[in-house]
Amino acid sequence: MFKKKPNIKAFAPIRSSDRRKIADQIITDYGTEVPPKLDADQPPNGQESATIGLGAIRNALLPDNAQSARFTTTAGQDLKQVSGTIYVGSHPDQPQRVLWIKLEDRFLPTVYTLWKNPGLVPLLHTPDVVLQKLRAGADLMTPGLARGPPFPSKATKGSIVAVASLEKPSVPMVVGVCEIDVASLQQVRGTKGRAVRGEHWDGDEIWAWNHGSAGGGTQAPDEIEGWNKATGTDALAERLNDVAVEDSDDAQNEGGVPIQLTAAQTSSEKAKIKYVEGEDAEPFEKVDVEEKELSTKDIDNIFWNALLYGLHHHRDANRSDAHHGLNFPINQSALISNLVLPFLPITTPTQSAALNIKKTSWKNAKKFIKAFDKARLLKSKDRDGGECVVIDVDFEDPAITNFVPYKLPKKETAGVESGGKAITAGTSPSDSSIGQKLSQIKVYKPKEHLAPVFTAFGVSHHALYLPTELRPAINSYIESEKLISPKDKRLVHIDPILANAVFDGSTPLDREVLAKDSVPRDALVDRFIKNCSPYHVILRNEETRDEVKATAGQPPGVTITMETRSGNKVVTKLSGIESYHIHPQSLAEELQKSCASSTSVNQLAGSSPKKPVMEIMVQGPQKEAILKALERRGVPRSWVSVNDKTKGKKK
Repeated sequence: MFKKKPNIKAFAPIRSSDRRKIADQIITDYGTEVPPKLDADQPPNGQESATIGLGAIRNALLPDNAQSARFTTTAGQDLKQVSGTIYVGSHPDQPQRVLWIKLEDRFLPTVYTLWKNPGLVPLLHTPDVVLQKLRAGADLMTPGLARGPPFPSKATKGSIVAVASLEKPSVPMVVGVCEIDVASLQQVRGTKGRAVRGEHWDGDEIWAWNHGSAGGGTQAPDEIEGWNKATGTDALAERLNDVAVEDSDDAQNEGGVPIQLTAAQTSSEKAKIKYVEGEDAEPFEKVDVEEKELSTKDIDNIFWNALLYGLHHHRDANRSDAHHGLNFPINQSALISNLVLPFLPITTPTQSAALNIKKTSWKNAKKFIKAFDKARLLKSKDRDGGECVVIDVDFEDPAITNFVPYKLPKKETAGVESGGKAITAGTSPSDSSIGQKLSQIKVYKPKEHLAPVFTAFGVSHHALYLPTELRPAINSYIESEKLISPKDKRLVHIDPILANAVFDGSTPLDREVLAKDSVPRDALVDRFIKNCSPYHVILRNEETRDEVKATAGQPPGVTITMETRSGNKVVTKLSGIESYHIHPQSLAEELQKSCASSTSVNQLAGSSPKKPVMEIMVQGPQKEAILKALERRGVPRSWVSVNDKTKGKKK
């Protein structure tokens, strides 16, 4: 994750009470043993000893000189933006280092913390040649696991683990998250798949961070006594003596490689190493069994049963509701996204590509709905523009009441507004923009010709001000210079500084104001603000105005354009979302599924090649679906401008 240098905001000290809470949360999360609380009738010395013991653990995890700062970086092949908090501190006689990384609500220790706190997390092992690839940003594959089974009992799916080499088994060098239940593995040879996703390692930018110094990170020790006890180095040495490594063709085909590489090994042989999954890894793992290709009839049956399943699910889940949790009328895209796609039995990438409404005999959602209408399972109606909507469903039809649900793969999905209790299809758990909170702040920077006003007031004209901050500043200047008209408190006399800065006589209004030598106070303030350069700040989640650099100009607009192509085909285009931390490709993939339509992402015509603006194009009139997707990502409708070119010009 930290292969590239993260953008770290300003550091702030942590209050003692907050530091204790954070340390206690870490102790709870990692199950660290702490001294038990003593009873009141025990000697005072015991109480004091227990308190000191807990304090020592807190200091070892998070020293009392700790500071925190927000950071942003990118991760993965799609350069997904990741934000979080880092905690830095220094132990006695050691430089200040990053000790913890907080992602969402989870604390991830760095190697510096693990070197100081042996046994904090389960420790896995791998050959040194594999560890070098992990330190380059790759993930640890299951065949790369060494010294097991058995593996540490706490190395379960989703748990944070450390990885060390067989050459230095007591020195953690990589911190990651288990992708599988490593503890339950019975064997590793011949297995496939990713075991640990690397998050941080010795040698990345977090390791190299050093406040106010370019010296880089601290080199890893050769041995750590505490980890020696936790891992049993002597037992490892005995087991390695019995290890026999086979270099057969079968082992190479299954992903196994010799643990020790000879100098004569060719580059082609090294290329066969399958222990790790790097940046150039294939998106899906190859399997030996070829999947059977689905016929059109098979796909028809799967889609038919998926809608029956969706209606059956709503009938059982909302028995007390007259419409069983559905809000009629339901447009065709909402029906596909809420009642069909979540109930498709997709378990492999091949099935995901094959199960598309276009590959059915109906070819589109409208004909699919009409087929259900013909079977008298629902009632539909055509609207202007050719869109088909469902106006009623026969929930008492035997095909729905007697439907037998089948097992569905587990999906991390969220509820949607349509129906209230339906499941949203196409939600990507890796899309960090979903659920984010955004806010826009408009600020202004005074231009050079306004500098005398700020100089007279004693503040900098190079700073950025909110409109609510500019108004009091101008009023204070007016009052300090005694420019308020004694006859009418609403009028302000124009002194030479205001005349030169605000009213330069270039327009008839300027000349009229200068001739009268007075102007209404509100008009002066508005004119003053208009003479400032506009800037904007877009804040995400818990970010503050001081943490985000302001950008010149008005806030970027998000534009939805609907236009007609090839006669009567309507397409919907979306652009301007990059500034709001939304990845165009991820949103396009979701819209493809939720709208049951094809999508594409291309550079917007006329945008800069250096900072290209991407445009998403969706087939069909999908304005509402796009607006809902944007709202889920923190972009309200008021920030979006809609240009409907499909409506004919008024005569």
